[in-house]
Amino acid sequence: MKRNYRSHVITPDLPRRRFVQGLAAGGALLGMSSLVAPATARASSAAGAPVLSGTEFDLVIAESPVNFTGNPRMATTVNGSIPAPTLRWREGDTVTLRVTNRLRETASIHWHGILLPFQMDGVPGISYRGIAPGETFVYRFKVQQSGTYWYHSHSGFQEQTGIYGAIVVEPADADPIRVQRDYVVQLSDWTDEDPNRVFAKLKTESDYYNFNQPTAGQFLRDVSREGLSSALDRRRMWNQMRMNPTDLADVSAYTYTYLTNGATPAGNWTGLFRPGEKVRLRFINSGAMTFFDVRIPGLKMTVIQTDGQSVDPVTVDEIRIGVAETYDVIVEPKDEAYTIFAQSMDRTGYARGTLALRAGMAAAIPPLDKPQPLSMTDMMGAMGGGAMAGMAGMSHGGAVMAPMAGMDHGSGAMAAMPGMNHGGREMSMGGGEVRVRHARTEYGPSTDMHVDTPRTNLDDPGIGLRNNGRRVLTYADLHTIGGPLDPSGPEREIELHLTGNMERYTWSLDGLEFGRSTPVHFRYGERLRVVFVNDTMMTHPMHLHGMWSELESPEGRFQARKHTISVQPAQRVSFLVTADAHGRWAWHCHLLYHMDAGMFREVVVA
Repeated sequence: MKRNYRSHVITPDLPRRRFVQGLAAGGALLGMSSLVAPATARASSAAGAPVLSGTEFDLVIAESPVNFTGNPRMATTVNGSIPAPTLRWREGDTVTLRVTNRLRETASIHWHGILLPFQMDGVPGISYRGIAPGETFVYRFKVQQSGTYWYHSHSGFQEQTGIYGAIVVEPADADPIRVQRDYVVQLSDWTDEDPNRVFAKLKTESDYYNFNQPTAGQFLRDVSREGLSSALDRRRMWNQMRMNPTDLADVSAYTYTYLTNGATPAGNWTGLFRPGEKVRLRFINSGAMTFFDVRIPGLKMTVIQTDGQSVDPVTVDEIRIGVAETYDVIVEPKDEAYTIFAQSMDRTGYARGTLALRAGMAAAIPPLDKPQPLSMTDMMGAMGGGAMAGMAGMSHGGAVMAPMAGMDHGSGAMAAMPGMNHGGREMSMGGGEVRVRHARTEYGPSTDMHVDTPRTNLDDPGIGLRNNGRRVLTYADLHTIGGPLDPSGPEREIELHLTGNMERYTWSLDGLEFGRSTPVHFRYGERLRVVFVNDTMMTHPMHLHGMWSELESPEGRFQARKHTISVQPAQRVSFLVTADAHGRWAWHCHLLYHMDAGMFREVVVA
C-alpha cells in the first residue's frame, strides 16, 4: 500500500494552499547595493530582480535568508537577490564579470546560451575548477549575439537554491522589434527542502512526489468506458512494466512553490502597461525540474524569438517552455488586468504574475487543467497502439535493413558490434517509420526501456496540451529568420539515446551515466548531424554548451536555431552542429536531478 507522504513534505501548520501559493511578502532580502558598482544599478520598472548594465560587473555569491512559504530558509544568492540581478549587455561589447564566492563550498556561474571561449563557460571539472570559497574569478569575453539568455550555477544544487538570473543583450544596431514596454518574466521552482534530501528521496522512490497515482475510481471509470477485460489488461500492463502513466514530473508542487521573478503566486509580480501599448515579455524557464505551460487568458501571444534567436512571428494562446528555454513574445493588452498563468506540466501548481494598468490590480486565476496520463504513443512512439515490442528485454519483430553508412556513436560503445559503426538507424519499407537499434551499453541495470520505432513529428505540443481547445506552440511552428548559419550538409552523424531506469532513478546517455562514459569528440570545423532518440517516458531538455543546435524538420530541412532542445517521450529529433568552438564542453539534460544522476557527457572539440 502506498504510504502517505504528505506529512514529510508539508508541515502540519502550513496549509497546502498557502504552501503552493506562498507568501505575499516572501523572497530574498535585498540591500547589497554597495557591491554592484561600477555597473549601473537601477530599479526595474516592476518589482523583481535588480538590473545591472554596462561592461563591468561585480557579482557576489553568498547565503541570504528567504521566506517564501512561512518557513524561514537560507538560499544561495547573487548580490542578495532571487533571481540574481538581470544583466544588460550590448552585442559587440567586451564584458568583464568579477564573481566572488562567499560560500563555504565551491561555486560557479555558467552563461547559458552565450558563445564564448570554453575557459569562460563556467562548468567545474570541464572548463575550469570552479570558484573556491573566498576567491574571485574574472570572466571576460566579447558578446557575439543579442537576445534573451540567462545564467546559473553549475555547482551541485546551487541553481535549485537560488543562483540564476536573466541576461538581456541589446543588438549592436537598432532593434527591429519596437515595443513600449519590455519585461523579463523569469519562472522558477523553489523548495524549502534541502535539494540533497529531495534527490535522496527520488533515489529511494522515484515517484515520491507524484500524488497523481492511478486510483480505484479511475479503474472503475475505465471499466465503464472500455470494459472489464480491457481495463484489467491496461492496468496489468503498466504494473508489469513497473511504470506509471501519470509520471509526468519527478518533483511536484507538494514540495515546490513556483515563482515569477522571485515572487510567489500570492506575491503576484506585476508589470504595468497603458492601453494599446505593445509589451515584450521575455520568458525564461529557470526551473530546476519544471516544464511550464504559459498562457495569458484574454491575450494572444506573438512569439518573436526562442533561445535569443529571431523567428518568423507566430501567434498562439499557449507555450510549453522547457527547462532552460527562453521565448520572447509580444502582447497588446487593452483592458485593466491580465493573469500570466504558468502551470506545471504535471498540473500540481502554478506560477503567476499580472499585467495591469495600476499596481495592486489582479485578474482571475484560471483553474489548473486536469493532468492527462501518458499514452502508448508516449511510451512506444510510432508503434504505440498497445504493442509491447518496445520494452527492454522483449523480442522485436520485423525485418531489419543494413545499417546506414557513415555513422558512428558518441560513446564508442557500438564499435565492437559486427558490421556496425553505430546503433543502426533503419527505415522500414512500409510507412516510412524510423527504426533504431540500441548500443550494447543500453542493455543493463541503468536502462529499463527501449523504443525501437520512435516518432519523428515536431507538431505535437506534448502531453496535457493536445486538443485542449487552445492554439499551442510546437517546434514545427518555429522558423529562425535567416536560415542556418552554415548551409552545408553534415559530414558525419552521431546518434545518442536518452536512457534511464526510473526505479533506480538513474539517467544516462546510451545507458552510461557520466562517470562511466567517455567524451564525445567533434573535429574542429566539421558539420555534424546529431540524432537524439528518447528511450524514456519523460521529456528531456538537452543543452549543448558552446555551439548552436540547428533543429531539423522530419524531412531534414532547417527548422530553428536553439541552445536547448526538449525531446519528448519516444521521440527522435535531429539537429546540425558546426564544431566551431575549440575546447571542452558540457552536454546534458537540463533537468537538474537528471543531470546529477548521470545524463551528462563531455564534448571535446579539437
